[in-house]
Amino acid sequence: MSFFENRKRRWGDRKDGHWVKDVPGLNILMSHLYPKRTDCEVCLRKELDITDLMKYIDKRNESNPSDSKLKLFHCIITMMVRIINQRPYLNRFVRTGRIYERDFISVSFVAKRMFNDQAEEALVTYTARADDNVDNVKAFVLGEVKEVRKTEKPNKKGIDDTVNNFAKLPRLLLMPIVTFVRWLDRWGWVPKGLTHGDPAFSTLLLSNLGSIKCPSVYHHLNNYGTNSIMMTIGTIAKKMVKVGDMEEERTVVDIAVTADERIADGFYFAKSIKILDYLCKNPHLLEVSFSEDVDYTID
Repeated sequence: MSFFENRKRRWGDRKDGHWVKDVPGLNILMSHLYPKRTDCEVCLRKELDITDLMKYIDKRNESNPSDSKLKLFHCIITMMVRIINQRPYLNRFVRTGRIYERDFISVSFVAKRMFNDQAEEALVTYTARADDNVDNVKAFVLGEVKEVRKTEKPNKKGIDDTVNNFAKLPRLLLMPIVTFVRWLDRWGWVPKGLTHGDPAFSTLLLSNLGSIKCPSVYHHLNNYGTNSIMMTIGTIAKKMVKVGDMEEERTVVDIAVTADERIADGFYFAKSIKILDYLCKNPHLLEVSFSEDVDYTID
């Protein structure tokens, strides 16, 4: 079932996801033996061949003005949303020994207001819609980043404003409030005002380290919230690759993915990464809307 279809609410469901009952016993047992998400991390690293993808991006940008160029980051977001929609285990999270599946797909990332050590960061969350494709993703990201960088300081209400206000509270007051919020989080009762736009409650938390000339790194998960997948994107580089009896220069980018192993097994994660590689080599699929399934041919 697509995440863009309405699901009937049942007993045992949370407001941010429905309870999945038909899961292997091992997953349920692991959810009780290892209740903390940080105890169940698995990290996958992959060097993606993006030669065809970069050619596609360059061709698309021939007619785009300088302030609306298509970027690798926009393409990765689009690809990951497509993969998650067709591979629903990736949109699951564990709470109180139960496995839940979200009713939406969201991708969060951090945008620096300015590229210097003192500049503040802003949290941005994209929630996918059925008819979206790479063009919609690009428009959203460019629009949000442009809004963030209008000023050095936050100029609108949101999760950043909420976090800053909480941080100003005296420690003796802040500690019990945080403890209470964590208890609400355990049972799925955190108010929407605190979860909306918070990357801890997103399907995928994405960090584009390549934008600051940094390689991909392992990034831990968090016990707070429902986020089960963290992904970092490294730098784009040229590499000589053996193709048959010849060596050929290819464009590559390194990625690292940290996931909660309680939501799926290693084979499921590995195949998902292979599909990402497949999409990089078939970039025309970026223009297909998320609601349309794509038939992958994966060895």
